Amino acid sequence: MGFLGIDSSLTGRRWIGPAPDLERRAEGLAQQAALPLAVARVLAERMVDPAEAAGFLLPKLRDLLPDPLALRDMAVAAERLVEAAAQSQRIAIFADYDVDGGSSAALLIDWLHSQGRQATLYVPDRIDEGYGPNAPAIAGLAADHDLIVCVDCGTLSHEPLAAATGCDVIVLDHHLGAETLPPALAVVNPNRMDEDGSLGHLCAAGVVFLTLVQAGRVLRARGLAEPDLMAMLDLVALATVADVAPLVGVNRAFVRQGLAVMARRQRPGLVALSDIARLDGAPSAFHLGFLLGPRINAGGRVGRADLGARCLSTRDPSEATRLAAQLDDLNRDRRAIEAEVRLEALAQVEARGDPRLSWAAGPGWHPGVVGIVAARVKEATDLPSVVIGVDHGIGKGSARSVPGVDLGRAIQRLAREGLLLKGGGHEMAAGLTVAEAQIPAAMDRLADLIARDLAGRSGSGDLRISGLLEPSGATAQMFRMLEDAGPFGQAAPAPRFAFADQLIDSAATMGDRHLRLTFRSPGAPPMEAVAWGAMDGPLGPGLIGAKGRRFHLAGKLELSTWGGRERLRLRLDDAAPV
Repeated sequence: MGFLGIDSSLTGRRWIGPAPDLERRAEGLAQQAALPLAVARVLAERMVDPAEAAGFLLPKLRDLLPDPLALRDMAVAAERLVEAAAQSQRIAIFADYDVDGGSSAALLIDWLHSQGRQATLYVPDRIDEGYGPNAPAIAGLAADHDLIVCVDCGTLSHEPLAAATGCDVIVLDHHLGAETLPPALAVVNPNRMDEDGSLGHLCAAGVVFLTLVQAGRVLRARGLAEPDLMAMLDLVALATVADVAPLVGVNRAFVRQGLAVMARRQRPGLVALSDIARLDGAPSAFHLGFLLGPRINAGGRVGRADLGARCLSTRDPSEATRLAAQLDDLNRDRRAIEAEVRLEALAQVEARGDPRLSWAAGPGWHPGVVGIVAARVKEATDLPSVVIGVDHGIGKGSARSVPGVDLGRAIQRLAREGLLLKGGGHEMAAGLTVAEAQIPAAMDRLADLIARDLAGRSGSGDLRISGLLEPSGATAQMFRMLEDAGPFGQAAPAPRFAFADQLIDSAATMGDRHLRLTFRSPGAPPMEAVAWGAMDGPLGPGLIGAKGRRFHLAGKLELSTWGGRERLRLRLDDAAPV
């Protein structure tokens, strides 16, 4: 029987509570480390021992930062970067058009500025050039520069990088590598085939940051001034969350300390983006992933590809305000395009009913939104998802995975087998280009490749509950203690609490897709809950007429700030009638 007896909720899921051994471990941890049980449960899930609890709750970058030289080619890359800056050589940065690429580029621009140098920024157009380096762009940059640094791309770009005649190329990337490396002076990538994978959880900005740490050592050895790298952690945090990198190990410290840097409001681009997104409180990982990230991505999706990187790297508040406004407008356009494609894609997926893979393809679907639609389809089906836009017989698609399924490796194999024109990525996200006639065969083969991984997922459709909580126990003080156990995100999910037997005071829609309700326990003040996108599925319609009825509710806590006032609310994931 499910937790609270719930075997089929409003969303059709079985609720699963904490296992008895985890609950016992959490209770022991709470006693030995003097922690609230809710916080102890999070640490118990992460297998933290009582002696390690204090260090886990206050992670320090110096304790978790790996030696940059653990990565192959790192020494060569850092030396060459310092040499280019010291000799006033002409440097170009070729960056991917997403948040990770833009943040990586901004990191290098910041570092070069500290050395009194500038760089040429080149971000390829998603539609005209596609992902990653292309031969004409690289040849053009090579003709006018001494060094090209490719960030968040380049590991599989053998032919394009061969066009860099007479110019050194450094690749700082994290996407899965092939058996052979491209012709570059250095390829620093924890996901190269000859790496041990221990740092494979880094995003590209994390790789760039480690490169700058090593560059700092080179500067120190030469008696030269080093920049304040800690002040750049806001960019690393942003990229780590937005690229859905696992929030474990050093990534967790990157995000924790990066959020503290961001709260100082010293980077004009992030200040302008935060203001236009109406973020008037301390930033959290949620804000990075759902408020700032989509706006920065909007330029690469439906507008000018370099807008995000330019906004993040500018030092001019007026320019930052102008660029943030452009990105905000483009994000609204993106949402409208996305909504139309999402409905068509979900209809295809439902009609196909494949239990292994959710995929959809359509003519004219904007390539800038297929990635985010793939994410929405994945959320709706709890299956790896691929969405492909077709134009003139060629499909360009994006894929999003679920934990335990390495979609990037499977798509790379499809490319080697000739079913795709090209494809690559990492475990949770990938991109592909495919001939229209090959789409059904390629998707069927992809479903076969991931079937074994899917079979190993136990209870993937279940809703995991960390424990019970009463509204009276959901306080801002308790929430802040929970935040110390974060940040929460990929591979480190936020605790989800069940509120048992709650009376629904009110339920109403927000806009077209969202739901707001208030609920209470007997004799307690009401608590607010919001359910984003609930009207697109069964949860919203199941609760919209629930005033005066009793429900079990499940969701994650969040501290909402509006007009300088804080209030704790529940981000509702599911509900079941009592």
